[in-house]
Amino acid sequence: MPEFDVVDLEPASHPEPGEDAPAFTRPLVTDEFWEDRSLSSVVTESERTILVFTPMIGSFLATYIWDELRERGWSGADGTQLVGVSAANPYTVTRFLEDNDLEVRLFADPANDVARAYGVEHDVDGMAGISEPRPAIIALDSDGTVEHAWAAEEWPEFPDYDALESELNLDLE
Repeated sequence: MPEFDVVDLEPASHPEPGEDAPAFTRPLVTDEFWEDRSLSSVVTESERTILVFTPMIGSFLATYIWDELRERGWSGADGTQLVGVSAANPYTVTRFLEDNDLEVRLFADPANDVARAYGVEHDVDGMAGISEPRPAIIALDSDGTVEHAWAAEEWPEFPDYDALESELNLDLE
């Protein structure tokens, strides 16, 4: 396994619990199609929406985070839907979903504007003008109010899934 230098990230400035989540509209991608959708139209589909920000599609962090969430059964747990956000185009997101047999939807945000609006953007080391989301989990209620927010403080860093399940009171079976 390759070794990585752990890098401290600048503090995230994500929305805090009780605040309204920043609004946006982007292509919402499945393994079969995509369409422009607003966040506000998506959050009304479920009691809780968990926005999952991951680094670029194809990175080991993105793959491992989505694999772990699938194995833990977060999607559909206790009225919860998972929706990803990635700095990738819809074609790349579709291929990622197919290749990893994921039955979730991801917003395609190639300019990384959504991560910037949520305060979870970071510059990719050594690449001028390239940024991506840091790993982040933002839970929203059906009105788009933030219930909980976690963002990585270093790279690479994975969410503490057990702690998040407890804090979000996810009823996983």
